[in-house]
Amino acid sequence: MGWTVDLTPIEGIGSGAGESRYGHLKLTGTGRLSALLNHLYVLIPVMDDAKHYWVGEAEVDKLLSKGEGWLEKHPAKDLIVRRYLRNRGALARIALERLVPETARETLPPELRVTPEEALETPIRLNDLRMEAVVRAIQATGATTVADLGCGEGKLLYRLVRERWVHKLFGLDPAARELEWAAQRLKLNEFGGPPGGRVTLLHGSLTYRDGRWAAADVAVLVEVIEHLDEDRLPLVERIVFGETAPKSVIVTTPNADYNALFPRLAPGAFRHPDHRFEWSRAQFETWAAKIGEIYGYAATFSGIGAQDSTLGAPTQMAVFTR
Repeated sequence: MGWTVDLTPIEGIGSGAGESRYGHLKLTGTGRLSALLNHLYVLIPVMDDAKHYWVGEAEVDKLLSKGEGWLEKHPAKDLIVRRYLRNRGALARIALERLVPETARETLPPELRVTPEEALETPIRLNDLRMEAVVRAIQATGATTVADLGCGEGKLLYRLVRERWVHKLFGLDPAARELEWAAQRLKLNEFGGPPGGRVTLLHGSLTYRDGRWAAADVAVLVEVIEHLDEDRLPLVERIVFGETAPKSVIVTTPNADYNALFPRLAPGAFRHPDHRFEWSRAQFETWAAKIGEIYGYAATFSGIGAQDSTLGAPTQMAVFTR
C-alpha cells in the first residue's frame, strides 16, 4: 500500500499470558490524506474480520468506491472483499465481478465467481426492478398479511417490513443458513428491528402442508418455481393453491423468450445452473390457466424489466386471485 509500518505491542493489555492482542500502529508515508482514509475505511473491518451492522447490497458500492485505484491491484483482494462483506458469498461474487477485468475472472476461486444469473441480470438492475414490482403488486391486492415462500436471505421481507400497510410477515425457506442471514438483515430481536411478532421466519418446505403461514392474505413466490423439478410442481400447487388457498398468489419466473437478448447466454441455456426449467410466456400462461381450472384462481400477467417488442420482458409475473 506504500506505507511504512511500525507496530509496537502494548504489554499488559488483554487476557491471558503470551503475545499481546493490542499494539500501537504508526503508518508513515507521503500521499494524499484521502487515500489513507480510504485504505483505513476498508482495511480496519477486514483486519478485525467483523462489521458490526447488517451488510447488504449498498456495501458493495461503498467498497468499490473506497477501493478505487488500489483494491483491484491488491494481491489479497479476494480476502479483502470477502471479509469486508462479512463472507457473504453472493455479495463478494458481485463485487469481484465488477472489480476484476473480464479476462481475469477465471482466475478467481470457484466460490467467488459470479453466478451466470447474477452476471446476466445485474447490469439491468433486474433484481431491484423485480422487488419493486412485487411490492406494488402485493399492495394492489389489499393484503396486510404476507407469506414470502422461498424467502432466502430476506430481500423482499426487508422491503416489506418498512411498509406501514403490512401488518404481519411470514418468511419460509428450506435453508436454515439463509434464514439466519434474513434474521440478521431484518434485525430480528435486536434494537431497531421490527416489533416482536410482526415477522416470523419459518424453516420448512413448499412440498409439505404448513399451517404456520395459513393466515396470509397473499403468498409470494419470487423466482422459486424454476428451481423445482417439474414433476414436483403439482404437489406445490396443491399445497399453495389448494390446501392453503390464500386470497392472492403472486409468482415471478424468468421469461425464456427474453434469453435470446443476453449476449453471454448460449442458445438453449438456462440463466442459472440450478434452474430445472425456464418457461416462455406461452408456457407460463398455460400453467396459470391449469391452476385456474383446478383451484379456481384467475390470473393477470405483466412483465418486469425493459420490454422488448417481440420477446417481452426479462421476468414475467402472474397475480392469481381466488
